[in-house]
Amino acid sequence: MNDQAEALRHMVRSRELQKEGKITRVITVTSGKGGVGKSNFSLNFSLALQKLGLKVLIFDADIGMANIDVLMGISAPYNLYHLLKQQKTIWDIIQSGPGGLHFIAGGSGFKDLLDLSAAELDYFEEQIGKLHGEYDVIIFDTGAGLSKETVKFIAAAQETFVVTTPEPTSITDAYALIKMVKAMDHDINFKLVVNRAMDQKEGKAAADKINMVAERFLDIKLPMLGIVLDDPNVTKAVKKQVPFSIAYPGSDAAKSIMDIASRFMAVPETGNSANNGVKGFLHKMFRLMK
Repeated sequence: MNDQAEALRHMVRSRELQKEGKITRVITVTSGKGGVGKSNFSLNFSLALQKLGLKVLIFDADIGMANIDVLMGISAPYNLYHLLKQQKTIWDIIQSGPGGLHFIAGGSGFKDLLDLSAAELDYFEEQIGKLHGEYDVIIFDTGAGLSKETVKFIAAAQETFVVTTPEPTSITDAYALIKMVKAMDHDINFKLVVNRAMDQKEGKAAADKINMVAERFLDIKLPMLGIVLDDPNVTKAVKKQVPFSIAYPGSDAAKSIMDIASRFMAVPETGNSANNGVKGFLHKMFRLMK
């Protein structure tokens, strides 16, 4: 009996040490304008990472337009609002989706994030802090555009994926977003995703246009994370409320996403580990909110 108790204590200690040593990669996925397929990318990219063996949480932070749960055809009983109002814990609002993916539905909660009382803010920080070491990757699907709230949220993460399409307006808006966030944080780690490209050539051309301006005026070069090919199966999957990587795993879009996920896993996160992970994200987030 004593041996069993000691084994259990050892297992608990080992788990706590593993959690303490794990640095969760905190990523925001954003875009300069709506309608570029940002949330669809976030969801299917998360599922691809999960399929490759990582434990992933996707957090719907799209202010006023939260739809990750809709894309999965799941009605979440609790969302971010219930956490902000101290009605539920972080574990209460985390839901299970397809492929074992965990997600937090946005609801209307993030509209209230910058208007929280001191007590609500402390509770929010405490609860999010409990995610430390629980996941390999946490992905925040932020709102599109240039709202102050979204830009602050992006600047707090260690990595930011900017989703654009080859359309000129999308490219222009993506650059405007990058410029604004760069003004807040000189060390932000941007990566580009070009969605709905006819082929690799068109996708690369779109990324080159953004980089040409960014290098000239911001003195930065944005690595290309990947290109997602235009695919009619994506629209079909949205109508079915099933992620396209599950509904059509052999589609061009699904293959593109899996290639991007594999590339992401092959490149370790860079930067100061003290500023990374959930704790680093929270420290930066609340500093920006003050």
